[in-house]
Amino acid sequence: MNNVKDKVVLITGASSGIGAQTAKTLAEHGAKVVLGARREERLRTLAQEIGPAAAWLSVDVRAYEDMEKLAQLAISRFGKIDALFANAGIMPGSSMSALKRRDWMDMIDINIKGVLNAMAATLPHFLEQKHGHIIVTSSVAGTRSVPGNAVYCGTKHFVRAMLDSFRSEAVNEETNIRTTTIYPGAIQTELLNTVASSATKMMAEQFYAAVGIQPQAIADGVLYALSQPDNIDVSDLVIRPAKES
Repeated sequence: MNNVKDKVVLITGASSGIGAQTAKTLAEHGAKVVLGARREERLRTLAQEIGPAAAWLSVDVRAYEDMEKLAQLAISRFGKIDALFANAGIMPGSSMSALKRRDWMDMIDINIKGVLNAMAATLPHFLEQKHGHIIVTSSVAGTRSVPGNAVYCGTKHFVRAMLDSFRSEAVNEETNIRTTTIYPGAIQTELLNTVASSATKMMAEQFYAAVGIQPQAIADGVLYALSQPDNIDVSDLVIRPAKES
């Protein structure tokens, strides 16, 4: 994995789960990681665990200004940004008939606008240096329809379509910006804590407890995508338990 050494990777949703494990895995392979999330104490602890290869800032992906500050931290601390891992997301699932409008708006703000804000903050650097890599966490819910999670599915389908369209634009414009969309299945993280509907949450918890896999599986996927030679683009990675249908 020598292609990862000394790369500077900006990670959102970095305070736990997939984001935290990916940060540790990349740092173990010689990358520099710039950590962004809302939970300041967790970020501080994670950065201390990683050591000098980590910088961190408490941010809200819904605020473009916060994403700009995180990108500037990467530049001031490490001199560049090689990759973005836009990983922040929530899943307060419920049926549409429950009319959880606030949850709908929160998912749009974080799962869609949060990704766009992170991309908008990093793209100018990628365009100027004529290379970069954008990795975004979608979900297996972004590849199909899941009753009881319609809006969440919609946000993850958006990520899939948007990033695939951007990939084609990058090829046509010869910007040398690669993209990877990751579709996790049942991963044992704190994501289920954001599930609002008690019935939906109970079913999800039972399923995740039975077949869920560890965040390391996704971290290894990110590492794999980042480690490829410049002429290889790992566009899509579906990573889920073998027992998940």
